[in-house]
Amino acid sequence: MKILYAVQGTGNGHLSRARDIIPQLKRYGQVDILVSGTQADVRLEEEIKYQFSGISFIFGKKGGVDVLRTIYQLKFLRFLKNIFQLPVHQYDLIINDFEPVTAWSCFVKSKFSVGLSHQAAVIHPNAPKPERKDWLGTFILHFYAPTSVKYGFHFQSFADNIFTPVIRNEVRRLRPTNKGHYTVYLPALGDNKIIKILKQMHVEWQVFSKHSKTPYEVDNVKIQPVNNIAFAESLSSCAGIICGAGFEGPAEALFLGKKVLAIPMRGQYEQHCNAAGLKEMGIPVINKLNKKAIPIIDKFVHDAQKVSVCYKDQTADIIDHLVMSHAIKSQTDALAVSTS
Repeated sequence: MKILYAVQGTGNGHLSRARDIIPQLKRYGQVDILVSGTQADVRLEEEIKYQFSGISFIFGKKGGVDVLRTIYQLKFLRFLKNIFQLPVHQYDLIINDFEPVTAWSCFVKSKFSVGLSHQAAVIHPNAPKPERKDWLGTFILHFYAPTSVKYGFHFQSFADNIFTPVIRNEVRRLRPTNKGHYTVYLPALGDNKIIKILKQMHVEWQVFSKHSKTPYEVDNVKIQPVNNIAFAESLSSCAGIICGAGFEGPAEALFLGKKVLAIPMRGQYEQHCNAAGLKEMGIPVINKLNKKAIPIIDKFVHDAQKVSVCYKDQTADIIDHLVMSHAIKSQTDALAVSTS
């Protein structure tokens, strides 16, 4: 069987999940990997067959996406060219983790594809949603990477096609301790803004920054560039973490039994949906890192509260189900096209 696995390259979560999913797909045949987008700090060890710029959202320093830089780097004509040139009909099965080039190539060529992503869970009718509706955000989640069928990952399973998070094996192997420091990963905020607020709490902060290439310290705040090994060490030995309301970061912290405080990115509807889910689990969420947040952060630091989760390793079972359920469907569709 020939499989195309398409992965979104904006942010770290998609590629982190891919590192565990790809070996499971390889049990069924040849796997070609496609990655589009930028802004990820995680790298795949596997050979990448197709690498596209895709449609990437560029993080700013004020808590949200840098709209001007995002528009500037968007190469729409190249995006369309990639869609029409990608040979999707060469594949027996296509699995897509919120990757737009493959999704739209399958759409315009009537090729069956399987969505396997966190975003598929976010748009599910049973998924937690924020009180304030965002029609543009909802539209993007539905049409950014359309697929024939959808399976999703979320903090909790609330439907048959929604699974708990894929916790990468390197995190499952960690033996968590508590050395008293707090880990921070807020890629959409500048270092100065983070330092200004956090230095007022008298604990050690280990901040992983997308905006600094060299480590430095200001009072009790340690800034260092994003590094996967260093981040894993910091997370496994921290008392808690302050992070965006992404998916994999909070999920891994919860799996390790760490306290979590989430700050959703401004203008990112998906993160506000995640924040709604985290709130339902009893996890503190703040909308801005400012002076008004200091009492909440201080309470978070001194609160012993933790949320218990059970995230079993079910990646192999999920891939077995997808392949057995949809490989035949994909091949049947291909045969129908060839004989029409």
